[in-house]
Amino acid sequence: MGASEYRPSGRRNGGNGVGGVGGHANESKLAEIGQWGGRGPASIPGRMAVDSDWHRSVDYFLLNSFPYAMIDPKLLREAPDTLRAAVAKKHLDVDLDAVLVLDGRWRSELAEVEKLRALQKAVNGEMASLPKGTPEFFAKVTEMKALKAPLKEKEAALKETEAAWQEAMLSLPNVPHESVPEGRADQDNVVFSTHGDVTAVSPDAQAHWEIAGFENLFDFARGAKVTGAGFPFYIGDGARLVRALLHFFLDEAGAAGYTEVNPPIFVNEASAIATGQLPDKEGQMYETVVDQLYAVPTAEVPLTNFFRDEILAEADLPIKRCAYTPCFRREAGSYGKDVRGLNRLHQFDKVELLKWVHPTQSYLELDALRDDAERLLQKLGLPYRVLLMCGGDLGFAQAKKYDIEVWSAGQERWLEVSSCSNFESFQARRAKIRFRPMEGKPELVHTLNGSALAVPRVLAALLENNLQADGTVKLPAVLVPYFGRETVSFT
Repeated sequence: MGASEYRPSGRRNGGNGVGGVGGHANESKLAEIGQWGGRGPASIPGRMAVDSDWHRSVDYFLLNSFPYAMIDPKLLREAPDTLRAAVAKKHLDVDLDAVLVLDGRWRSELAEVEKLRALQKAVNGEMASLPKGTPEFFAKVTEMKALKAPLKEKEAALKETEAAWQEAMLSLPNVPHESVPEGRADQDNVVFSTHGDVTAVSPDAQAHWEIAGFENLFDFARGAKVTGAGFPFYIGDGARLVRALLHFFLDEAGAAGYTEVNPPIFVNEASAIATGQLPDKEGQMYETVVDQLYAVPTAEVPLTNFFRDEILAEADLPIKRCAYTPCFRREAGSYGKDVRGLNRLHQFDKVELLKWVHPTQSYLELDALRDDAERLLQKLGLPYRVLLMCGGDLGFAQAKKYDIEVWSAGQERWLEVSSCSNFESFQARRAKIRFRPMEGKPELVHTLNGSALAVPRVLAALLENNLQADGTVKLPAVLVPYFGRETVSFT
């Protein structure tokens, strides 16, 4: 077996409905899967063991038949309080009781449909063994006709319930890791570590947009004319400095063992759902009208989906990839001093690191991922701190997240330049990314990603912290080979 085995999946809301009711190839799937057994999703570390054959069958059905298997359904059915605690810790508005009712209704309707399908199949088999034209044959024909109408009616009801059920399941967040601190907003995040001396920066530091000649390198006015606010032109040394940073970031990622990828910068709905951008961040993404594609808010989305619907070899884990992409975010609702200059843009450049790892190693890999991002700031000589995000500032899909903030001497504030996250099996379950262990059935991988790094705020800190009395910026030694000079001039 090679690195992966491709397993195609269905389309969302396509064919005969979500999950394929109404004559889909998945007919009588639940009647068949009991013979397969195996560990399946129930084997993921930290998840609850299940004794019920019915639940085991439904889990297999979800993972193999539905486009997005969402959270582990056993958590909802057997440990709803775990999900209640997750919703509460993340301070999200989710009606879990309504989801539980809908889940029970869906399972009940599915069982009724499967019962009628099994009966229909049995009658059909009996018909095949009878001589055509005999009274017994016509009796079975009548029996088949009697089953057709109620089956069609129940399949239609199931299709409707199924769509609502899947939408409800997609609203359930990932469960935070036990080490995630309590808190509602960013002021409740915990300072995990600090590095560098914020007082050892240039005494001439000032906000980067106030540097004389700043507009010669970063033209926001013409960007607004051509596209809109938050889409600047980078000119001359400004463009050259962006390219130098990206080249440096990618070279460092390669040296740390990440394979570089140049991914698509538009993704389809399935990809956005798999990583948790949908249905959570619709208002933050740019969407094409005709083709219904989304401009990537981060390379995390196309990179994670690289292995969607595939089974990886256990020996290949961990798999480490990096990618540079422009990133597009509407940032609706952002305003004030925090968005001035390079602080917050609708289009910006970023290098992303991504890992597919064995579940038993994912938190060790998270620490290593964070170290890879931090190393860049250390080599650039920029003071920074690492925050452990509280539940309310964690995010819908993350199990644990660190933010890395660089010190901006001109603004006298911290600027986020990286988030390093462990999603555990949340994304992998949606994307159906598994690995095959040496023994047993395929299991879900854990996915992790982190920015290394986002360019604009790193650039802002470099300009501010290294501003000289003569109005030039002295670059850190590590960037000189990439930029070609030791200083940046705004004239």
